[in-house]
Order: sequence, then C-alpha cells, then structure tokens
Amino acid sequence: MTLRMGSRPWVLTILLGASLVFSGCAGSGKEELVVGEYGSLTGNDPTFGQSTKNGVELALDELMTTSQGKIGGLPVRTIVEDDQGRPEEAATVVQKLVTQDQVIAVIGEVASSRSLAAAPICQEAMVPMISPSSTNPKVTEVGDFIFRMCFIDPFQGTVMAKYAGENLQLKQIAILKDVRSDYSVGLTKFFSDAFVAIGGTIVEEQAYSAGDQDFRPQLTAIKAKKPQAIFIPGYYTEVGLIARQARELGLTVPLLGGDGWESDQLLQIGGEALNGAAYSNHFAVDNPDPRLQSFLQKYRAKFGGDPDAIAGLAFDAANVLFQSMQKLYEQDPKAFAGLSSSKAGSDARKEATRKLRDLIATTTNFPGVTGNITLDEHRNASKPAVVLAIKDGKKVYDTTVAP
Repeated sequence: MTLRMGSRPWVLTILLGASLVFSGCAGSGKEELVVGEYGSLTGNDPTFGQSTKNGVELALDELMTTSQGKIGGLPVRTIVEDDQGRPEEAATVVQKLVTQDQVIAVIGEVASSRSLAAAPICQEAMVPMISPSSTNPKVTEVGDFIFRMCFIDPFQGTVMAKYAGENLQLKQIAILKDVRSDYSVGLTKFFSDAFVAIGGTIVEEQAYSAGDQDFRPQLTAIKAKKPQAIFIPGYYTEVGLIARQARELGLTVPLLGGDGWESDQLLQIGGEALNGAAYSNHFAVDNPDPRLQSFLQKYRAKFGGDPDAIAGLAFDAANVLFQSMQKLYEQDPKAFAGLSSSKAGSDARKEATRKLRDLIATTTNFPGVTGNITLDEHRNASKPAVVLAIKDGKKVYDTTVAP
C-alpha cells in the first residue's frame, strides 16, 4: 500500500518521482491492478479517513490469504491519498489518482461534500468510484460510475424522526446543523419533513460551521424554545463539543443524530455529556452476525481495538470491488486484461472499466459485514439502519429499522 500525504508542490514532486522509480505506475510495464483510495487522514475528522484505510487494508489482507493478493493472476495494489478533510483537496487528490496514477477504480469518501467534489472527476474519466459511507442522495446522482455501500439520508432521516416521535414519544425538537455540510443540510431536511409528517414540531433551527469551537449562542437560543430534544446532524468532533456545552448551559434533553457521529473519538470528546443520546448507524458491534463477529475479531487482532462502522463499510466497498473484478476475469478475460497497469490510457482500459462498472452495478445480496448489499437502479445500497443509544459512557444497540 502506497501512502501519500498532502499536495504541497515539493512533496508531490518528490513522491511522484519516487513512484515513477519504484511503484510501477502506468507505462512502466509492470502488470498489476491499481486501486485508488482517498479520505481525511488529517483535518477535522481524521478517524473517517483512518477507518476507511483500515477497512480497505483488512480486505486486502483477506485477498492475500485467499489468493496471494491477486485477482486474475495480477497483484492488487492501492494508492492512498489524504484529502485533509477539505472538498477542494479531495478534488485535487482524486484528479491525481485518475490522471497521474491511472487507477482502475476509486474508494472514498465518507463526507458527502468531499465525495461530491471528487465524483465528477471519476464520472468524466469513466473510473468507477465507490463511496463507502456518503449518505447524501446527490452523491450517486453525479453519474452512472458512482456507487455507495450505505443507506441514504432520506431513509436515515426518517429512521431518526420515527425513533424520536414513536419510540421516545417526543413532539417538539430543535435542530443544530452544520450549514456548510451537504450531509448536515440534507439530513436536516429529511429529518424535519419526516418528523412533521408524524405530528412533530421543529421549534428552533440553528446553524454552525465545521471547525467552530463555541456553540453557546446557538444553544442559548435553542434553550429558550424549551425543546424536548435536539437533533444534531453533524460530525463527531463538533457533536462532542456541542454536547458538553449544552450540559454546561443546563440543557439536559436527549441529543439525537445520524451516522456522522460514528467514531471512537465521539465519547472521548463528549464524555458523560452524551449519556442519553442516540444516533443512527450502519452496525452495532454487539450484533451476533457471524460475518460481523469474524470481521471484528480480525480487526481487533490487526489494529488493537474495535472498528467503527466506517471501517466496516470500507471493508465491504473493497470486497464488492474485488468481487466485481473477479467476475470480469471469469466472464471476459480479454476485457479483464485491460485493467492491468500496462493498459492505462488505452481503449482496452476504457472498455474494461466500463464492464467493471456494469458488474458493480449488478451487486445483489452481497454478504457484507454491514448487512447484505443490493444496489438499486440508482447505485445506492438498500440496507437496514440500527439506532445506537449512549448509556453510561458506552454505545448500546437499541433497535433496527428495515428500509
């Protein structure tokens, strides 16, 4: 696995020079299957990128065990790029993966805004991109080469609205959203529409921007409306800070959210202030499903701790891609040969990635660790959601909601 960090010119020059010498990139004659991966290894939400990297790495380990790391006799290699948690950097690194490294497919991103920045590049180049966990509907609407392994926000928003209205019997909720995040803005709308539809009222809506540190003015305005809960469709760093400041201001109502909360850093940042909170997610580690438990065991052995759902989704994304590559080799070896690095830039490569796209699109009942994956006509996965409650400083499985 090749890891390249940042995009400063001198760093890029050195790394590209090194890759030309050592990595066997396009035109070098080395026969291999090169897959790109990008994520936020640094920045405001670095566990998203690290978990994605770990999940893909574990999938590669399994491929090494089952077939010496090869598909169709060719070794699989990944190139990992850090987008620093910024959409503009996501576009830069994916442009590099597509044009410089000439990868056959791209895995990423977690945050919808960053996937939306990169997806048009993959679509134009006809390179399949699989987002493990971007939930905003607009991501796969970019084009037919863009896929995702997770449920989407219209479903997730409805799940949490019904959980609030039916399970918790709440009628009045306030919302605190990240106004610069496509994920947060979209999930706010879908949650609000669903909650109002079942008789609830949104009593206040306040906004912040990722990276903010002080949320007391917004929380003070929310407190004045006396909501029964606060829905926070943001990412874990801000959510943890918001929880602590809410409790400091005497706001003791439940906090609710979506899968953007999922990180092992959430509880470390929010601490006891998160007790009583709940959020929608892609799996619960106490689910006895043997596929999930096997994944957990291998992850713990390799990385020394529990994975979050982001890692599980990345593991599934990599395996769906590997399965599709294997199918292409079995069904059309001549076309499969176009995926080899020596065919980069050729008509054979374009034909191969088009056929690879078609095979990814037919994914049906793939046995993932985050549930069985079937892609619909819009290339979105139809899967159940779980709700995790936070009790005594721990994430506890609460309920499962089917699509």
